[in-house]
Amino acid sequence: MQTAAPIVTTPAIAPLTRGIPARREFAVPSGEGAQRRADPDTAVRIAETMKLLAEVLEVKRRVVRAGDLVYRAGEAFTSLHILNSGLFKLLSSSAEGREQVVGLRFRGDWLGFCGIAKGRYTCDAVAMDTGEVWTVRYDALLRACAEHPELMEVMHAAMSHEMMRDRDVLISICTLPADARVVAFLHYWADSLASRGLRTDQISLRLTRAEIGNYLGLTLETVSRVLSKLARAQLIAFNERNRRDICIPDFHALDAFIQRREAAAGLH
Repeated sequence: MQTAAPIVTTPAIAPLTRGIPARREFAVPSGEGAQRRADPDTAVRIAETMKLLAEVLEVKRRVVRAGDLVYRAGEAFTSLHILNSGLFKLLSSSAEGREQVVGLRFRGDWLGFCGIAKGRYTCDAVAMDTGEVWTVRYDALLRACAEHPELMEVMHAAMSHEMMRDRDVLISICTLPADARVVAFLHYWADSLASRGLRTDQISLRLTRAEIGNYLGLTLETVSRVLSKLARAQLIAFNERNRRDICIPDFHALDAFIQRREAAAGLH
């Protein structure tokens, strides 16, 4: 059962590290093209955002673990949440109770924009591994934005980024064949890690094959078949102990695959 994590209030900005396993960063590439290039601008932007929030707002910080809920669909909207570490998924349920993965979020991303329009969250936000969430009250955020225009710019940029990301996912689902969707998903996951300074030659997918298919509009069998096809083509390799851990030996080859499939779909 998914449970809400306890909340701790503190004005400090140093990461809460107790109970959070250390992540390995900037691994040495195993070959040319084996690592995505880190984006220093993204890392700096995230650090500056967290610093600004801590300086001008009362921030509630909590450590979450896999399965913990940040908020649940239908809950009254009062706050926005910023991810200081960890990986999260957004789940929406149909009237029949079927869950749909509608979003993935990484360090520096914001959660809760869906609740602004109608005053209630429209999906569940669930941690996929151990991480840290910063929570700020929305009314306090608006008052702070009036006094600190740079904070308003940060929030608007986060909203814009979320809209562009959702657009890209929709384009992928509507236009790309199944194999290209899966490759684009791996590409997106690796790019999201790389931009935050994390290793990408070996990535751990926190989603099951069924959840990946759910997110991409594919069946579990199709996702498994495509991943096996990519492994045979040596575009990816599986960890023998855990098949959620995937090695991408050459990102140039993965990029070329996507470009060929987009060209075939008439996107160039």
